[in-house]
Amino acid sequence: MFKNYFKTAVRSLLRHRFFSAINIFGLAIAMSISMVIIMLVADQLRSDRFNSKRDRIYRVVTEQVDANGVADGSQKNATASLPIRDELLENYPGIEKAVRIKRGFGNHWLELEHHNVNIPLAGFYADPEVFELFEYEFQYGDPASALKEPYSVVLTRKAANKLFKEENPVGQTIKVGGAGTYTVTGVLKETSEKSHIVFEALASISTIKSRETPENYQREMESWTDFWNGWTYLLLAPDKSPADIQVHLDKIYDQHIAVIKDPDTYKMRYSLQAMSEITPGPLMNNEIGPILPWIFVYTLSGLAFIILLTSCFNFTNLSIARSLTRAREIGVRKVTGAARWQIFIQFLLESVVVAVVALFIAVVIVFLIEPLILQLNFAQIFRWNLESNVLVYSLFFVFAVVVGTLAGFFPAVVLSGFNPVSVLKGLSNVKLFSRMGLRRVLLVSQFTLSLFFILSAIILNNQLNLFVSKEYGFNMNHNISLTLNNTSAQLLKTELLRYNNIQHVSGASHIPSAGISNSRSFKKDATEKDWTSLGYFAVDEDYVKNMELTLISGKFFTPEQHATNKNYVVINEEAVKKFQYASAIDAVGQQLIMQHDSLPVTILGVVKNYNHRDLTQHISPLALMYDTAQFSVLQIQYSGTFENASASIDKAWAAVNPGLKVDYKEVDSEIKKFYNMVFGDMVRILGVIAGLAIMISCLGLLGMATYTTETRIKEISIRKILGSDSTSLILLLSRSFLSMLGISVLIGAPAAYFINNLWLELIAYHTTIDFAVMMTGVSCLLLFGAITVGSQTVRAIFINPVDNLKNE
Repeated sequence: MFKNYFKTAVRSLLRHRFFSAINIFGLAIAMSISMVIIMLVADQLRSDRFNSKRDRIYRVVTEQVDANGVADGSQKNATASLPIRDELLENYPGIEKAVRIKRGFGNHWLELEHHNVNIPLAGFYADPEVFELFEYEFQYGDPASALKEPYSVVLTRKAANKLFKEENPVGQTIKVGGAGTYTVTGVLKETSEKSHIVFEALASISTIKSRETPENYQREMESWTDFWNGWTYLLLAPDKSPADIQVHLDKIYDQHIAVIKDPDTYKMRYSLQAMSEITPGPLMNNEIGPILPWIFVYTLSGLAFIILLTSCFNFTNLSIARSLTRAREIGVRKVTGAARWQIFIQFLLESVVVAVVALFIAVVIVFLIEPLILQLNFAQIFRWNLESNVLVYSLFFVFAVVVGTLAGFFPAVVLSGFNPVSVLKGLSNVKLFSRMGLRRVLLVSQFTLSLFFILSAIILNNQLNLFVSKEYGFNMNHNISLTLNNTSAQLLKTELLRYNNIQHVSGASHIPSAGISNSRSFKKDATEKDWTSLGYFAVDEDYVKNMELTLISGKFFTPEQHATNKNYVVINEEAVKKFQYASAIDAVGQQLIMQHDSLPVTILGVVKNYNHRDLTQHISPLALMYDTAQFSVLQIQYSGTFENASASIDKAWAAVNPGLKVDYKEVDSEIKKFYNMVFGDMVRILGVIAGLAIMISCLGLLGMATYTTETRIKEISIRKILGSDSTSLILLLSRSFLSMLGISVLIGAPAAYFINNLWLELIAYHTTIDFAVMMTGVSCLLLFGAITVGSQTVRAIFINPVDNLKNE
């Protein structure tokens, strides 16, 4: 029986190729989006699943609390204070192993900031038990002793291949920037398994106490109030639950954090996060590696659901419109003894066949668009991938059957319920949905959503263009940012200034308005209760000339006062207002107390406001301080061409650092890179969604136009015989569709205006939604709608009345 149903279903699809193609294509597009999300989640669900102890491994996370020790509801941190590891192992039961992983060795996995190009590795410091806890397999070396000695390092197979010619580099040494020279004690096996911890090398954490590094590294290992520089993982005993360990964590908070009396000290409580819940997982600060936040999954799933739902509705509409031509077939089958459930199964099976065929096309679409998806900034930064295996494809098949069943259920119910007497008399007696407005409501909803996505994509693109074209209040043209990478700023600066095309060179802690922000807190005097936070840049005496800032009062740092420059601060106009000085002139000479070391600093000058933060934020109070130890970049203003300036920079770098690589980029491109990274992907994603939404909506409109034409074909024939012209027939058939498009505009345009204004108001410098923007979106919608409706109404006026009335 089912074999015959299947044959009939295939024959029906082949007989109505045009409708079948539209149904299959619409479902394939919608299903491909859903499949991408399934593959993305499947990829993330692979993380750490190879670990046999994963159900007992937890990460210690932190959350800021108020003065009463109650969580303030802010985002949690994946990091925790590092002394907690020894405290738990030595004083509390129920923990088999504890491992600290600390940043500071090599480069970081997240490629947002400048990396030291002369450090060939990305990695962390770690305790020796890290390999046993996370079950990393060794190809060479002894995992039990690999990280016991200071200055020892274990490499991944890829890192070993990159750095050494020999297969087994154990015993070889490698210099890691300013972190020292390390001996290779192990090489990990190449693996296809996925982990939320991404590294090329792990160095012994015992190095920190013996190495010649800034004292803050050692302080971070011992500080209970430094919650940001390391991660702690626990292996719980088999008979212990997270609730048992939470009791210990609360006691540790009471003993080491709650007792701190300084009201300005950050206080955080500890809690546990299961390793299996890290990715996909909640969005946290200071993640150790790339994750997929659930909020991202939910957002994309919601969009995919909308697209899939509209596609299923189109399938329903087109199936019913097409099946009017099969009404007599249904009537004959019922008269000859077919039961309603048999006809129901027939139509349901046809929809499942359509969905399965759409599945194969969707798989092809996914593989075609996969390179484009993986080129998105988010995918590259967080190293997302699309997982494909037997389980994923099995899930795809189940997904297709479910979609086909849902899409075909309603048409099967309606069509199997045809009255054989009515349908055998003629199609004019078949009145589907004659008293139902559901299809109209859904179609209006489809086009409303389409208009919303179209307008949102246009607005977001305008916002991106505003970011990259706006004046920032400082010079970023003919300006190059050079990463120092532990190079002496003064030596390199002196060498650069020997070249005629290098005009100004200044040292700085970071580039302004590029997504990186530091802050320092100040008071006017010790009697004030609250500290005032100011944006903070470490600069030198040439910064004001290089950036072409306007000094409106006082003076800037000078080389003559090199020894005393650290005792001064230059602020902006917003800081003058924040400290409630009468004017910029009055602010000069006033003293401030800096929270960092409680030492007084004197306001040396005041500069005009400029956008030192990214343009999503308003100009805020700013402090410029002279501190050469914090310089990470040199900003180089040049004349002539970029190529000539690059040649001068290469020569100067080679003179100061022979044998080391130089890393520099244009300041303008670095600043714009931040906005393209954050907003560029959103523009592309919304553009694709808008395109899909309008495409699927037009398919739905095509279904309704086809349905209308099929049901009114005799009426049209009679009107033509009675003398109706083509224009009147087109208006007759198009009127209801144009009214639906009009209603969509009346609903969608204000909704898009209101909702987009909500997020635009959160951005300091935002675009405006004007009449031109609205008309562009509305025109796109009406154009596509008119073309879709016109394809059917124009076809209707060319019908031959004789062919449709000869049997009446």
